[in-house]
Amino acid sequence: MDDAHAIDKGRARRAFERAAAGYDAAAVLQDEVCRRMLARLEYIRIDPALILDAGCGTGNAIPGLAARYPRARVLALDLALAMARRARARGGGWRALAGLRGAAIPVCGDIERLPLAAASADLVWSNLALQWTNEPARAFAEAHRVLRPGGLLMFSTFGPDTLKELRAAYLSADARVHVHRFVDMHDIGDMLVRAGYADPVMDMERLTLTYASARELMRDLKAIGATNAARGRPAGLTGRALLAAVERSYEAQRRDGRLPASFEALYGHAWKPAPRLGPSGRPVIDIKRG
Repeated sequence: MDDAHAIDKGRARRAFERAAAGYDAAAVLQDEVCRRMLARLEYIRIDPALILDAGCGTGNAIPGLAARYPRARVLALDLALAMARRARARGGGWRALAGLRGAAIPVCGDIERLPLAAASADLVWSNLALQWTNEPARAFAEAHRVLRPGGLLMFSTFGPDTLKELRAAYLSADARVHVHRFVDMHDIGDMLVRAGYADPVMDMERLTLTYASARELMRDLKAIGATNAARGRPAGLTGRALLAAVERSYEAQRRDGRLPASFEALYGHAWKPAPRLGPSGRPVIDIKRG
């Protein structure tokens, strides 16, 4: 990722800290993608003892994961401490403190540098968090490290057509970075293979929300903490003239009285394979010539 589009993690963390209190009221799309991810678990056979919810937000996945896997412990990890604390409350705060199963244990951390031991989790779940990484390949490698052999990685993220209307409106008025760049589904599949996962599966669907105005969309994005955290963002506050130009450009997209906001939702899952064993029962190590 070029430096202009790289995420300023400190800025992103502060935005999510501020958004935590009102996040649930605005996170309509995040909740819908979460429900669709949970439905996909119906076709997967796994009985995890420990689940890592990587980039948990306020914990919208925790009730569904706890209902499906009542014997599992859930680690609710987020870059923003305020988000992790709200996830703990949603996952039964007192149960977590007592170490009971079915509880959510809050962890403040970065999914590119997971504060977990190797081979400690059975399921790494991540709903719409990978787009906030600078190196998705590193996040996949970290998930692979903390998964036990036979463990499952399941995730969602956004693809390149996400917020294409807003991006085009800004580009018509200003050459600076105003909308984040998103990774293509095929590139993600390649990253999974390079990270050592087996049987990766990717699929995509396009979702569209509609708004009365461009500013209404921007308010919703701010309410969930999805503000511009790119290092190449304009310094200082965005001027009124620029916002007015963006609104005028966005108006060309109006259909049936509403402005569309496109989201390319990507879903993926892959397994950490168990080591191959030789006739002696010892792991087989492949040696490649340089």
